[in-house]
Amino acid sequence: MTDATPDDGVRAQRRTALNEDWLATIVGLVILALVLTGVIPAWLVP
Repeated sequence: MTDATPDDGVRAQRRTALNEDWLATIVGLVILALVLTGVIPAWLVP
């Protein structure tokens, strides 16, 4: 018998999904900042 409960797996997956969501948000904001500052040309990003 294991000590892990089914809730442990669910919590780990939710934590991973939350981290991925924040990572995508940060990457999007960085790209937006680069376009607004002119580092990346606006025509390059749809």
